[in-house]
Amino acid sequence: MKLGMVGLGRMGANMATRLLQADHQVVAFDRNADRVRDLVSQGAIGAGSLEELVQKLEPPRAIWLMVPAAVVDGTITALAPLLSREDVIIDGGNSHYRDDIRRAGALAPAGIRHVDVGTSGGIWGKERGYCQMIGGDADVVARLDPIFAALAPPFEAAPRTPGRHGPPTAAEHGYLRCGPNGAGHFVKMVHNGIEYGLMAAYAEGLNILRRANAGNEERPVDAETAPLPEPELYRYDLDLRDIAEVWRRGSVIASWLLDLTAAALARNPDLSDFTGRISDSGEGRWTLEAAIDESVPIPILATAISERFASRGEADFADRVMSAMRFEFGGHEEKHP
Repeated sequence: MKLGMVGLGRMGANMATRLLQADHQVVAFDRNADRVRDLVSQGAIGAGSLEELVQKLEPPRAIWLMVPAAVVDGTITALAPLLSREDVIIDGGNSHYRDDIRRAGALAPAGIRHVDVGTSGGIWGKERGYCQMIGGDADVVARLDPIFAALAPPFEAAPRTPGRHGPPTAAEHGYLRCGPNGAGHFVKMVHNGIEYGLMAAYAEGLNILRRANAGNEERPVDAETAPLPEPELYRYDLDLRDIAEVWRRGSVIASWLLDLTAAALARNPDLSDFTGRISDSGEGRWTLEAAIDESVPIPILATAISERFASRGEADFADRVMSAMRFEFGGHEEKHP
């Protein structure tokens, strides 16, 4: 198939490369002309503008957007007047599913189709393939199936689930039409909320292990420091690199996230090249909103997003308020390292 790719960042460029390797044609555009030239050197057709990209595609066109959620509306606004009936705009970024529903409705009178694809795989997807959670009309999703299949991991990427029989389904190849417009990004939203929780659980557990030698440390003896009642119970100097490594083999908490964590610890056991400031791109917040609307309790995921806020200093004023209250009611002076 022939596909337009708009946005050649870390994900978009790798996805375009994977499609080229699968003998699809890619017409590529990015505001950074160097990125376009790099992809042209791999066999893509370059475009210097959205207008040129549309001209180099034949109807019915398929154009995949891999741009930040904040600029999707502007990109669609620029593209829509250039398109024809039955052309398809695919949003493969991390848009809010509510925006998908709105955009699909706005494009429908002109006969332009909208498909949302929650895409997971990160920088490793070029080699491993991309898990794709798809929302849109069944007929247009079926038309685009060769693209989704080329981007997806091979069936052999995971052992077959016991109880599944017959020819492998699309889900077993790593892509799935989840439902109508918005469903793909809704599933990806919750996927990312779960990701926040898993990451926080690994991080907190490893931090407990890292501090398992607390009994060997000198602790101040004063009213502002909780005593360690049995220091002899915390005198373990644990090698986190080897612990992450052993967990990868046969453990019930083994996962790709743990694989990546083990690799990071092997490179730098103290992780001193990171500051611990954790960004969030919105999906955790949206998952929390959906859970509230559905009256679904999610204490773990809610705590995980709060931890991300705190890592960026968003809790600093609240901490100062608590410190001020302790001083006001008990004269407690702050302790500083």
